[in-house]
Amino acid sequence: MNPTTIEEALQRASFCLKKAGIEQYRVEAELLLVYCMQSERLQLYLKSAEAIPPGTENAFRELVMRRCGGEPVAYITGEKYFYGRRFLVNRSVLIPRPETEMIIESALEWSAFHFEPGGEGIKGIDLGTGSGVLAVTMALERPGASITAVDISAEALAQARINARAYNLEDKIRWFRGNYFDALKGAGPTPLFNLVVSNPPYISSEDMTGLPDQIRDHEPAEALHGGEDGLDSYRSVLNILPDYIEAPGLVLFEIGVGQQEQVEKLSLQTGLFRSVSWRCDLAGHPRVMEGVINSAFHRSK
Repeated sequence: MNPTTIEEALQRASFCLKKAGIEQYRVEAELLLVYCMQSERLQLYLKSAEAIPPGTENAFRELVMRRCGGEPVAYITGEKYFYGRRFLVNRSVLIPRPETEMIIESALEWSAFHFEPGGEGIKGIDLGTGSGVLAVTMALERPGASITAVDISAEALAQARINARAYNLEDKIRWFRGNYFDALKGAGPTPLFNLVVSNPPYISSEDMTGLPDQIRDHEPAEALHGGEDGLDSYRSVLNILPDYIEAPGLVLFEIGVGQQEQVEKLSLQTGLFRSVSWRCDLAGHPRVMEGVINSAFHRSK
């Protein structure tokens, strides 16, 4: 009996994944085989007619079965790419999505207008850092910036620090555990920030029940559920934001589809913002709020 070739293994895996309802069945089959082979996707094409390496076929089959059962590829392989860089993920953190990269795009455009190329003078904070993709990416893209990362989950914060360590940034970023800005209380003089980024939980209670199984059953609920209407996190941040923001400043929120009007209303009610604009995803949905702090803003205390 001839050994299974790489292409044959991919075809079988693709068939199983397609039957299980996986939309990108071929892509995900390739990602799983690359992980098993500790190789690169290009090698799958260059060596498609070669026999699958000894011991790999059974391991590959087991991973395919896990994916057919609904487990996300990123949790199976333990990694996800964000803004062109590899980040480690586990079930204590959300899997980074392409939409979140728009926060980085907005932050970089704003910083290029207000600061030197290295980002000196930027005082940024990532609220609900999760795997740390926003904090680490900003620190890499603007090495002169001062970056703080906050998360209420000890497990998520540990994972974020692992990712920062991989890029020699663990000691450059300041880490705090707690609920958004409350995490900074008691840590000395009240710090001021001119860049606030956050991808908070924004799924409403009703929508939580309708999430796809692979999200609802595998990703951390506390990083998804934003309260009854999905807006609890925005209220928490905006309520205390005046104590921690300075001008010129920018606030970047990721939101869920259909939440633009509500989040914009909550933001403008604070009187902090000179303007609020939106960055849309590829489907045309507003997904990232760009709130510019009013230069006339003064703290009341």
